[in-house]
Amino acid sequence: MLRFLTAGESHGRALVVVIEGLPAGLTLTVEEIGDELARRRLGFGRGPRMRFERDELALLGGVRHGRTLGSPVAIEILNTEWPKWEQEMSPAPGRTEKPLTQPRPGHADLTGMRKYGFDDARDVLERASARETAARVAAGACAKALLRELDVDVISHVIQMGPVVAKSGKRPTPGELAQVDESPVRCFDPEAEQALIAEIEATAKVGDSLGGVVEVLGYGVPVGLGSHVHWDRKIDAMLGQALMSIQAVKAVEIGEGFEVASRRGSDAHDPILWDGADYQRPSDLAGGVEGGMTTGGLLVARAAMKPLATLNRPTLKTVDVVTKEETVSFKERTDVTAVPAMGVVAETMVALVLANEALRKFGGDSVAEVVRNRDAYVATLG
Repeated sequence: MLRFLTAGESHGRALVVVIEGLPAGLTLTVEEIGDELARRRLGFGRGPRMRFERDELALLGGVRHGRTLGSPVAIEILNTEWPKWEQEMSPAPGRTEKPLTQPRPGHADLTGMRKYGFDDARDVLERASARETAARVAAGACAKALLRELDVDVISHVIQMGPVVAKSGKRPTPGELAQVDESPVRCFDPEAEQALIAEIEATAKVGDSLGGVVEVLGYGVPVGLGSHVHWDRKIDAMLGQALMSIQAVKAVEIGEGFEVASRRGSDAHDPILWDGADYQRPSDLAGGVEGGMTTGGLLVARAAMKPLATLNRPTLKTVDVVTKEETVSFKERTDVTAVPAMGVVAETMVALVLANEALRKFGGDSVAEVVRNRDAYVATLG
């Protein structure tokens, strides 16, 4: 079983993630994890912090000479802006001189303050911030490394931002991921790319924000990950939970989930064919999942992100929790959109789910044993 736990706040000293369950012998380096973290900072419409912020990270445990030991892996991601925040975010006893008392609609601020009895929104927003996803991406880099040993690749691309939708229907392959990342909006459709950039620019001019949709694709996913037996073992249920856990994601679909709801049954399912060697699906309406299990086809999942609730021109009405007077929400550093970066985080969450289920299915204390078990299983499918 693969599981991970993150700790840390947006402007704290560091983020930390501990990943338990990685088999021994997995090649893992700081550089490889750093490459994934760099991808998270991509995207037209990100704020200035993304242009100068660096992710300085260290492997604290679980790796020796570039290979995992089978023990928990601990990763630290330092905050290069910590000197600016050391007093405000100090863990030592004290109290801030600048409490935030105008909670932002659409954020965790007010509900978190009421739940925990806080009188300062920063006690909530620092942990609720999407900065936490950097720790997830570090964990996801480990999961992707394991999946590559099993010939599985997880990639993503942006298919919508605001009202602009990529209509080509083209899907990138793993070999074309670099092309996706080179796009300012991580879109695989060159025609839609320019329209997306124009929409971001128009939104930025009025100080507003923009949401969108990313599509995550799993190539080489073997048959039978997940289970039809229990509700919490269904692969689509686990994918839904993982993707919905990403900050600002409000909807998830597997395959053509929403679209097939408007069809009749005769036109809503993937036919099963035999090509002389294996079963084939000529379509992927189900997104590579049937009955809570992967079919062996292309895995397709989409996540929809709402527009960011912190605006460069604050206009959202709120109430000061001290005076109870109507005001507008305060402004923290924000982006016009974070949809391209959210795609990288979505890859992370899908990879972690698939890696966990691969370990549950195949087992093994070392990478070599996991691969042997996978190969033996695949041989039985013929």
